[in-house]
Parts: sequence; structure tokens; C-alpha cells
Amino acid sequence: MTREAAAEIFERIALLMELKGENPFKIRAYKTGAEIVESHPGDIMQLAAENRLGGIKGLGEALQEKLHEMAATGRLDFYERLKAEFPEKLFELFGISGLGPKKIAALHRELGVGSLEDLRRMCENGQAAKLSGFGAKTVEKLLESISFHEQHASEFRVDQVYALARTLVEELRALPEVSRAEVCGSFRRGKETVHDLDFLAASKKPEEVIAAFVNLPQVAKVIAQGGTKASIHTEEGVQCDLRVVSGAEYPFALVYFTGSKEHNVVLRQRALDRGWSLNEYAFSLAEGKAGAPLPEEIHDEADIHRALGMDFIEPELRENSGEFEAAEKGRLPELVKLENLRGVFHNHTTASDGKATLREMAEAARELGLQYLGIADHSKSSFQANGLDERRLRAQMRDIRELNEEFEGGFRIFTGTEVDILKDGSLDFSDEVLAELDYCVASVHNVFNLPEAEMTKRIIRAIKNPHVTMLGHLTGRLLLQRPSYAVNVAAVIEAAAETGTIIELNASPWRLDMDWRWWRLAKEKGVKCSINPDAHSTRGLQDVIFGIRAARKGWLTRGDIINCLPLAEVEKALRRKTEGEAED
Repeated sequence: MTREAAAEIFERIALLMELKGENPFKIRAYKTGAEIVESHPGDIMQLAAENRLGGIKGLGEALQEKLHEMAATGRLDFYERLKAEFPEKLFELFGISGLGPKKIAALHRELGVGSLEDLRRMCENGQAAKLSGFGAKTVEKLLESISFHEQHASEFRVDQVYALARTLVEELRALPEVSRAEVCGSFRRGKETVHDLDFLAASKKPEEVIAAFVNLPQVAKVIAQGGTKASIHTEEGVQCDLRVVSGAEYPFALVYFTGSKEHNVVLRQRALDRGWSLNEYAFSLAEGKAGAPLPEEIHDEADIHRALGMDFIEPELRENSGEFEAAEKGRLPELVKLENLRGVFHNHTTASDGKATLREMAEAARELGLQYLGIADHSKSSFQANGLDERRLRAQMRDIRELNEEFEGGFRIFTGTEVDILKDGSLDFSDEVLAELDYCVASVHNVFNLPEAEMTKRIIRAIKNPHVTMLGHLTGRLLLQRPSYAVNVAAVIEAAAETGTIIELNASPWRLDMDWRWWRLAKEKGVKCSINPDAHSTRGLQDVIFGIRAARKGWLTRGDIINCLPLAEVEKALRRKTEGEAED
């Protein structure tokens, strides 16, 4: 069992115990256990298998025993018995925005709601609105959330499939019959959500590869199996499709199964313009057309692109959104890479709603080889996140100064805040307080239902403040759970350009906000990006990999991203806006 699966089981136990009205200390213990399993720096499942969990802070004996059982058997009997007390589809309700354990418990207890179908029916027939704490407006929002959830029911966030995709492709590459293998489709293009995973392998013995694939330990069900193709479902419900081709066909299949439909249409037309036909297997002479001689040797995707008169197009750019024109003219950007990042901003600690202390976050960042770490705990209006008031913020600033002295210049922590943008666009801290910080992230955390013009005005007013260094998660979306609030993104980008405000690319796989589709406009306007993990644990720092994928999809280079700068230069970049205001 993976750490992710074990953490999810602890989280689900906590939820089910809340529904039963169990002791809140027990519930908190399971929630803490899930957080520890997710964020522990070592291989916690291996430690569990070997019964070596003693000494891990916050992990009591009972939870240690349960982790050992999961690591040894792949299941937890206590969870299975607890789950059996509730309807099988009850967990569908936890994916609905606006529904917490207390409301789900009331719906289940009073109305017998045990599935999304039940919830929709009770909302539509008026029964849900009669419950205490609900009402007509709440029910209206619930129906909207149900509709949104159902529209995206067959999709997965990238973090839900990332480890699976990497594991399966490595399993394929490890087969002696396989010479090359890759994940294709929307996953390889860096999309923020996927419907399924597409795999491609090159082999002289396709049937043996197919047989090995359908017998991998991750397979829960074989959907289809043929001589060169197979489809399976994993335990997580993800459909994975494999196509096996020859070594000569592999580059063509890789191009074909990676590009979007729109990209592939243009690619095939470029081949026809040369008198060739292009499919997933080869170039051939187009019927009834006199064309140039076929290229003699194709070893990889770059050879195909060169044969079609272009530079190599990175997978993330294959959306038919200008990549062909740029590739023809040699103007494709050199996309940012993970190793280009020198540090990260917008990270939380136990001072607000983080799971790790200031020191633990700093040590984790240093272990990752980073030069700097920006702390930005919530401000006081985010009471649900234990937001800091002025006194606590200044105390944290003192703690950061002391730690920086201890690090003796080899690593720096930047003082900051994630300050709430209030309904009227004012900020949760005064200018006097913000001026004491190294940087400031301004974010919207409440009142999402404003009309577009009002929300846009609210955000623009906030970023006009000279102390707001960067704008956090611009649209407020939670992927597959909550849509963006209404906002004129183009107008906000324009205002960011005028004020010198950095826009973050929030790398949390729940957000990936600002969306990759807007970054080319921001780049054209001269707006800088900061890839921020919005980490709430030491493990959360590693979410930058998802931000890098989104930045590449947005055509961004290391020069567009401030946290690719070395320490001395990023210090200047953070001061640029306020110093510019002072000069004016």
C-alpha cells in the first residue's frame, strides 16, 4: 500500500467518525495521522512494514499498529468494518463543495441521504431546505455543486495519477521485451486534469508485453486485451490504455498519441502539403500527389518535426495554439525546467494552518537544495485558518530573523504574509505592517459570489497597493471541486503589468492558478510569474513539479519566473515594485 492510500484511509476514518459523533480527540488523532503519513520525509510505509514507527511525533501506538497492518496486508480491518456501517456511495458527498461532515451527518441521519443521487432528489423535492442550517440558498448552491461535480466525474487531478503514471511507465521500461516506453496523451502534454492514461511501448514481442501489462499489481480489472492493445482499470478507478508498436513505428506513434486532436490535424496537413501521408505508424506518399522524397531515417519525434520544416515542439505546447508558426521561425521558447528553480514563496507553517513548524519547513527546503524559502501564513481575517494578527506576525518575523542568523547567509527565509483581499479590495493588514515584510501575497479567500466587474475591481484595487508583491491564486478555483469565481482575468493581467505586480502560478494540484491558458498574455505584457507551492507541509514543497508542468504549458522560460533567480537577484526583484513607487 502506498503512503497516499494509507493517508486517505486515515482521513476517511476521521470523516466517518465525525458522522458518528465520536470523540473529537480520536478524530483529530486520525487527521494528524494522515498528515504525518503524507509529509514524513522517509519511506514511512517501509518503516511500518518493519514495525519501526516508534519515535515519530504525533503517531500513537494504535495508529502505528494500523499502519503496520496496512503495510503488511494492503488493507485495514478496522476501516472495512467502519465503512460497512454506512452506504457504499456516501463518500461521493465529500466531493461536493459546501458539504462538510456535520451537514452530511444531518442529511444522512434526518433524510437517509447516502449518495449523490439521494442528495439531488432531496434538494429538488424541497426536503433538504427544511433541515436546520440549510435553507433555499444553501440548497441552490448544493445543486450547482452537484452539477459541477457530475460534469467532471470522469476526470482526475494530475496529482491523483502522477505517481501511478510514473510507476506504470517504469514497469514497462523494466520489461526485457520493451526497448522504449512513454506516457502519452494529455498527461504528457501537462494538462491539469486527465480522463485516463495512455501508454506507448516499442517491442518486437507485443503479445508478451501486453500479457505482462494486464498482470501488473496495479490492475484491478482488464477491460480489453488484444495482440497489440490493452485497457485496464486500476484500484483507483483510472483507465490505462497501452499500445505496443515496432521500434520503427514508435516515433510516429509517440507524436500521434501525444498531440491534441487540433495539433494532429495541422501536423497531418503539413505532411500533405509535402505530398506525404502521416499516421501513427509512418510517413507514406499521399495518393494522387506528387511530393518530395520521403525522409530516409526517422529515429525520434525531432526527426519528424524537422522533416516537416520545424524545430522540435515540446509535448506541452502541442495544442495548436501558435506552436507551428513559432517552430517554423525558430522562435519556440526554451521552457523552464524543475532544476531552474532556486527557491519558493507562499508557504505556510503551524503558525496558521500548516502542518510543519518554521524550522521544519526551512530544513526541508534546504534538503531540496533550495537557496531561499518565503513564508506567507494567513492573515487575521482567515480565522478558519488560524490567521495571524499583527502581534503574532511580528513575533514570526523575529523568529525568522533568528533562524536566518543561524543559517549564516547560506540560505534565507523571507518574511511574508498571505494577506486577505477584503470585499472592498482593501487589505487585512495596514500598509505600516506590510512595509515591515520582505514580500506580500494578496489573495481572495471569501465572498466568491460578487459580479465579475465588482470582483475584478476588488482585485485590481488590492494589487495597486505598493506593498502587494504578488497576487495569489487569481481565480480561486479548486480543480474538479469548485469553479473559478467571476473575474476578468485579462483586466487583472493588464493591471499587474501597470503596477509591476507578480502573479503567482499556484502549484498546488488543486489550484494550478493562474491557468496556463493566460500565461502567454501575461508574458507579452511583461508580467513576471512566481511558481508557488502554497505548501502546508514539508511534502507540499514538492508540488512545484506540478507548477513547472503548468508553466511549461504556458510557454514560460526561466527568465519569466522570479524564483528562478539566485538569492541576490530575487531580493532585488521583490523590492522592485515598492522601490519603483518610492522613486515615482
